[in-house]
Amino acid sequence: MAAVKVWAGPILRRLTPERLTFWLATDAPVRLDLTLTPQDGAAIRLSQDHLKAGHTELKAGAKLYFQLLDIHLPTALPTQQPIYYQLLLNGERWQQWAPDLCFADQPEPFFVLQPDVRQLLHGSCRKPHHPAADGLLQVEQLLAETAPEQWPALLMLSGDQIYADDVATPMLVAIHQLLPQLGLPDEALPCSEVASAGALHQQQPYYLKREALLPDNKLSRDMVTKVFGGVRKPVFTSDSAHNHLISLGEVLAMYLLVWSPQPWQQVLASGGWPAAPELDAQLQQQYQQQQQILQQFVDGLPRVRRALAHLPVAMIFDDHDITDDWNLTAAWEQAAYNHDFSARIIGNALLGYLMCQGWGNCPEAFSADLLQQVQQVLAQPGQDLHDKLLQQLFRFNQWQYQWPTEPPLLVLDTRTQRWRSERSLESPSGLMDWEAITDLQQRLLGLEAVILVSPAPIFGVKLIESIQRVFAWCGKPLLVDAENWMAHPGAAHAMLNLFRHPKTPRHFVILSGDVHYSFVYDIRLRGKRRGPDLWQITSSGLKNEFPKKLLDVFDRLNRWLYSPRSPLNWFTRRRRMQVIPHKPETADPGERLLNASGVGLVTLNADGSPREVMQLCADGRKIRFVLREEEGRWE
Repeated sequence: MAAVKVWAGPILRRLTPERLTFWLATDAPVRLDLTLTPQDGAAIRLSQDHLKAGHTELKAGAKLYFQLLDIHLPTALPTQQPIYYQLLLNGERWQQWAPDLCFADQPEPFFVLQPDVRQLLHGSCRKPHHPAADGLLQVEQLLAETAPEQWPALLMLSGDQIYADDVATPMLVAIHQLLPQLGLPDEALPCSEVASAGALHQQQPYYLKREALLPDNKLSRDMVTKVFGGVRKPVFTSDSAHNHLISLGEVLAMYLLVWSPQPWQQVLASGGWPAAPELDAQLQQQYQQQQQILQQFVDGLPRVRRALAHLPVAMIFDDHDITDDWNLTAAWEQAAYNHDFSARIIGNALLGYLMCQGWGNCPEAFSADLLQQVQQVLAQPGQDLHDKLLQQLFRFNQWQYQWPTEPPLLVLDTRTQRWRSERSLESPSGLMDWEAITDLQQRLLGLEAVILVSPAPIFGVKLIESIQRVFAWCGKPLLVDAENWMAHPGAAHAMLNLFRHPKTPRHFVILSGDVHYSFVYDIRLRGKRRGPDLWQITSSGLKNEFPKKLLDVFDRLNRWLYSPRSPLNWFTRRRRMQVIPHKPETADPGERLLNASGVGLVTLNADGSPREVMQLCADGRKIRFVLREEEGRWE
């Protein structure tokens, strides 16, 4: 029997003392064997019957199988100590299929169960071809330098784990080099100048001009304006949708290439990068620059795989996991979902998210019937069943989830349960509708503290939100990515009222990403009765940054225009709250925002409030936010 090839993984997902979840992608069907060995205990070998009951395998291609192992344990595992796991694939140990998986001084990969969260890592926005270093490398370095008993409890990836809508041409070429080796069935493409995914991957890839795939008619032009319109938004959001992923195969290959070195070994097997497509001189120069950046990204992937194999990872989508401005307005939804081609693009990315991210967050949310439909579509993509499944996923309402940590980790879906504006189809939708916010309030009742994950900050930078509001008033919300919690009056008031509920948790730690800079706000409710302690902690991006000079201007103007005595504060929806920004310790006078790729490290007190917030910068710096009382601002 040929040695099994592991395209990606294993990635640790939800782990509790009673239940373990592993995700990986292989080139063949596998029989799993798992032995768990606590540092202070005897080895526990799980029976084949036990493993088969929790093992689900989805065949995506002749040489691509997605594996999820979600097992209930016969006895609870100990906490706060290494638990080594020996995972055999068709009888082969990790040395055969991932020889660099372990830390140098360890015999096996391992994890540490930390149900009481005293420290966690979080980040978002990992664009492979951004020139900054990869923040996930800092996760691996932290684990290597820290005693396992002191490891963070988890890594929260709060959106934009891939950029389906902003793909460098060398990355798209690599995807097309990898796809033949995965053996995926061909996918018919609706309403397109290219009839099938196979032709798109090989004969007619449409590099840097994928918006030209559609026939030139009004329906297509309206859709292109929404889905491929990112080229007109160079500041706040995607600046290149010309290489947008389209087929399901492209989406799945992208996930493998951003998480693991193994597929790159196949792509670069001949000793170098594939030949560049025919481009003009300027684009050829850009291609070479992107290729150099991607090479550095690829060089770090063994360390990324090692980190994800040792630390539980929670994930949630944001727009770039699917497409820029996903569900931003009701008009966007009408244009995108009522066109067969754009609905397929969005649906394929959402199906890829289900298989590679959402499934491991909360496996019980995905029924056996739904997974059977997924398998049928994987076997025959592009048929009627494919589009029917995607329509079902557009209505799916179980993307949000909760992990049983202390404090509980509640992860919000701020993309698919939008509160559509009643004023105008072009006005920004609320990030969650009234029913979703009401359901959230019920889940919060009786909790003393909570870690709440909102991909977009609930409390953002006032000046930037004001700029977005001005563009929204002018009917141009797509130009500035005008999606923030305060953009929709109903959603804003419902969320702020939730914080004022008498039975709301005493401590909220709100983790966010999305914006490509990092900051820490301490928010206090104004009124006779003291409300909960609210902390907005934003870390963005893992491999992305805001234009530096522009952010410096916004940062200082925000401090000046929205000073404590400024009358502009009375025109905001947060005027009854005191917002205390905490500056990075390296900040110049007047600065409150940190513009540095990396990953956030949050340390909590026993009551669930933050004790320390630090950005582990991708360039190696460790920058703390100064958590002391500063001059408050009434917003």
